[in-house]
Amino acid sequence: MKVSIERSALLKAMSQAQSVVERRNTIPILANVLIEAEGNTVSFRATDLDIEVVDKAPAMVERAGATTVGAHTLHEIVRKLPDGAMVDLLDDGASGRLEVSAGRSNFSLATLPKEDFPVMATSDYDCNFSANAAVLRRLFDKSKFAISTEETRYYLNGVYMHASDRDGEKVLRCVATDGHRLARIDAPLPENAETLPGVIVPRKTVGELRKLLDDDEADIAVSVSETKIRFATPQITLTSKVIDGSFPDYTRVIPQGNTRRLEVDAAEFAKAVDRVSTVSSERSRAVKLALDEDRLILSVNAPDSGAAEEELAVAYGDERLEIGFNAKYLLEIAGQVDRENAVFMFNSSGDPTLMREGNDESAVYVVMPMRV
Repeated sequence: MKVSIERSALLKAMSQAQSVVERRNTIPILANVLIEAEGNTVSFRATDLDIEVVDKAPAMVERAGATTVGAHTLHEIVRKLPDGAMVDLLDDGASGRLEVSAGRSNFSLATLPKEDFPVMATSDYDCNFSANAAVLRRLFDKSKFAISTEETRYYLNGVYMHASDRDGEKVLRCVATDGHRLARIDAPLPENAETLPGVIVPRKTVGELRKLLDDDEADIAVSVSETKIRFATPQITLTSKVIDGSFPDYTRVIPQGNTRRLEVDAAEFAKAVDRVSTVSSERSRAVKLALDEDRLILSVNAPDSGAAEEELAVAYGDERLEIGFNAKYLLEIAGQVDRENAVFMFNSSGDPTLMREGNDESAVYVVMPMRV
């Protein structure tokens, strides 16, 4: 194999590949990236056996071929090369080395046989549709903060993506919850997505997918089966196993009867929560909200570190209410609001609270209160 490739194209492809590769590997080949050169493109394939990413980059291929080399090492080398450099990759197949050269820099890296590299088995996908990158980015970005990190409830360690309907309108929905808070985000259902089986997309896959969704104009081809999901652009294909488990019935958690309505400037609210929670104890992070006629008082009382209080002008016309929350949860939910105002719907101090962005029903958040 003999290839010349521009440094920026190589760096972009290697960045995507090496982020899939786990730092600690018991199987040496999984630390490598499979480089395949053919025609006028080079593809870089990496896997951790649950996720596989293939990134294609344009290159001058003098001699077609394939090899595998340490992903993190090659990425670091390319990252440190000067911008605009042309990088030559040469593997004669016999020496067990990949020669990497750019300008006056020369590296010789150990390789492993390409035949040993595990390629994820192709799957028959039940559902194939196309979705705009900006739409998918919103669905996953706004829901991922609520993904659980508790390994025992593994079925909550991802985002549940499925076709649903809201007030008679068909929607593509992403839901995530960790038992303390929940995010439910909707988008219009793309064509051909009606047969989408509900799948739980793992947390790591959601993180990797984010790199495919930067271009607002791009369309992403999405393919889903009972066991796998694939997202593809012309350059990058990300294939992942889905979590094998049943997502709980989240509709039971979303309160329907909350009538006490608070409307507040989302940015001001987040800053105030952040300020008063400075003195809260690390363990509980509790902040109390006291609601009165058009007035909200945020307070923290931590016996070991101090107390704080801040008043905000809000729109609230119901009876007085005092309710406590984990400050971190409030900050994360307020941070999802793209519009100016956040609307909180309360029932009582012991019931889940609903939050949405203004009158927009397509993004709904639920947070459980705590005793303060």
